[in-house]
Amino acid sequence: MIRVLEQERTFHLVTARTSMIFHVMPSGHLISLYWGSRVEEEAFSLIAKDIKKASYLCGTDGIKDFRLEQYPVLYPSWGNPDLRKPAFQFSYEDGSQMTDLRFFGYRQYQGKKKLEGLPSVLTEEAQCLELILRDSISGVEVTLTYGVFEAYDAITQSVKVTNGNQGAMQIERLMSGCFSFLDDQYDAITLNGAWARECHENRQRIRQGSFCVESLRGASGHGQNPFLALAEPGAEEDKGNVWAMNLIYSGSFEAGVEVDMHQNTRFMMGIQSFGFSWRLEKGESFVSPEVVMIHSGQGLGAMSRSFHRLYRECLLPEAFREGTGRKRPILINNWEATYFDFDKKKLLELADEAVKLGMECFVLDDGWFGKRNSDESSLGDWTENREKLGGSLRELAEEIRSRGLLFGLWFEPEMVSPDSGLYRSHPEWAIQVQGRPMQLARNQLVLDISCKEVQDYIIESVDRILREVPVSYVKWDMNRNITEWNSCFLQGDRQKELGHRYILGLYRILEELTRRHKDVLFEGCAGGGGRFDPGMLYYMPQIWTSDDTDAVERLDIQLGTSYVYPSVTMGCHVSACPNHMIGRITPLSTRGLVAMQGNLGYELDLTSLREEEKQEIHRQTDFYKQIREIVWNGELYRLKKEGNERAFLYISEDGSKGMVSFVQILAKANTVPKRLKLKGLKAEALYRVERVGEADRMVVHGSFLMNIGLDLKRSQGDFHGEQWLLYREENSNAFHTGE
Repeated sequence: MIRVLEQERTFHLVTARTSMIFHVMPSGHLISLYWGSRVEEEAFSLIAKDIKKASYLCGTDGIKDFRLEQYPVLYPSWGNPDLRKPAFQFSYEDGSQMTDLRFFGYRQYQGKKKLEGLPSVLTEEAQCLELILRDSISGVEVTLTYGVFEAYDAITQSVKVTNGNQGAMQIERLMSGCFSFLDDQYDAITLNGAWARECHENRQRIRQGSFCVESLRGASGHGQNPFLALAEPGAEEDKGNVWAMNLIYSGSFEAGVEVDMHQNTRFMMGIQSFGFSWRLEKGESFVSPEVVMIHSGQGLGAMSRSFHRLYRECLLPEAFREGTGRKRPILINNWEATYFDFDKKKLLELADEAVKLGMECFVLDDGWFGKRNSDESSLGDWTENREKLGGSLRELAEEIRSRGLLFGLWFEPEMVSPDSGLYRSHPEWAIQVQGRPMQLARNQLVLDISCKEVQDYIIESVDRILREVPVSYVKWDMNRNITEWNSCFLQGDRQKELGHRYILGLYRILEELTRRHKDVLFEGCAGGGGRFDPGMLYYMPQIWTSDDTDAVERLDIQLGTSYVYPSVTMGCHVSACPNHMIGRITPLSTRGLVAMQGNLGYELDLTSLREEEKQEIHRQTDFYKQIREIVWNGELYRLKKEGNERAFLYISEDGSKGMVSFVQILAKANTVPKRLKLKGLKAEALYRVERVGEADRMVVHGSFLMNIGLDLKRSQGDFHGEQWLLYREENSNAFHTGE
């Protein structure tokens, strides 16, 4: 809810467990007073009066001891007496860069409005507050829009800039979210890595100065996810205060923290400032992407569960949200089974085995179009290779569907091969600096989808296939980042708009295709997790988490991803051993266990498996069908996430069922297994516990499971895994163990 305290000139945003408080000072400056666990109504303006004044700072408005740099300005600018890093920066035709924003007014309304051209979290149950700031000299108006999602303990912020000046202006910097704290004792938690090892948790103490995570790649990127959390030094999985931001954007971004010389902390997130500017003519407006802001007073676990609920219910496409009955199918993808070397006979043999093993969808990956027998040609030429497919793509899809499988198809629509009909017809459609060499990555170039003509070509090319062929699932890939940042379609003084225009073009393409094909499940991929962000999830309800399918590496990739993104959004596959990427050999049972932490799929040659391997896979698919609703829509509790062990617990929304997974990575000599303590159960309730694959079961209280725990087996080798099912016994009053 939103409470406006008119006499206090204070705004109080309230969720079920949190508060965010702003205050308008007598000068008209808007400051942030508090963000944290929910507080009751008080004279909040006293916080501003109690700020201790520091020496050697510039005064403001000629008022004695009014030193703006000491205050937690809500949306700080550059050029006034606040000399810290600003949330925005504008430049004007006369070369000046100073903007002095003062409070002008506010608006409240029920229900969340969609941002024009941008994804956002939406629900009619949200309340919104618009805080309007103006610069009386330049005429520029900045509107800060906050969405309050009370039931989800989440607040969103976006920023709209309107040019009321007489001439044009340039936006040089624009953060979507900004909040300042009057202390500096925080750890920064980020999700870092690289291709094939995305989203590893990284935690470090922040010090005086600046800390930043960012991407300049034109995508949110493998190296840094658009997520940053500040945590109290003692905050852990289940205790302590955490403040987090996550940007609903798929392009270059930055997230930063500045600790000033007076132990204050400024926390910001938005579009990457380097290489960005946007020209606004008189009367024009620009809207920033939306940032999601979540505070947890119960540690990182509660933070994650807030993100998960919000994204499952208010971000994902409506057709694939919880409660719609739409399932993510267990799939077989032919990529690691065949790579480019396949024909119709081989594909149908894989499909026949997939049906026998309980799979539900066959995905035809790269190599079905143009002259695509390697990565050296044909991207952009989205016409089927009938010779390779032994007929039309539609005929192949119908044969696969006749076996009881859905049919899925791989595309990489944002790219073009120099050896392609499209490039020969339209070389200007590639992003390039004319007169300079064009660099290749994976033998391909990036199409300039800032151009509407290019967008339309992609829309019509993909739409034609989806209309002609019974496709239920699309894997949308993107295997290289942008270099040679220049567009043949933008004027010289607008080239810095390319990065954002590219993302707006991508969103227009996806908006149109998902509108035309509401029943098609789109999975995003960018060389794995190179664009795993909430912007893509708005259109694509699941994302390929990483190209690395090694189960041990996937433990930490999926664990880090789970800090923000729900399990239902993660594509997770079982692949062959030795692993094609790193050569590790892990038990098939453990590979299945790890892949069940998201949307289960398989990526190996089913026709070459031994009989016992086929039996194990059939067991996995049968088991996953029993528990996938718990994984997709349940509450996640991370039980062990460091050292030699990893363990997860999923509990259904009503608390009646649960699933526990445990992995010991390396076997150790002469050690005694300890018990695995659970979380999130009702202490007084009784639970029937079944060890998966065995007759071993017991009925115990939740207090027993949380304080004493489950008995772990002694491992017989590396990469040992175990699973348990929990069922709450509603009517049982007995305490007993065993059969």
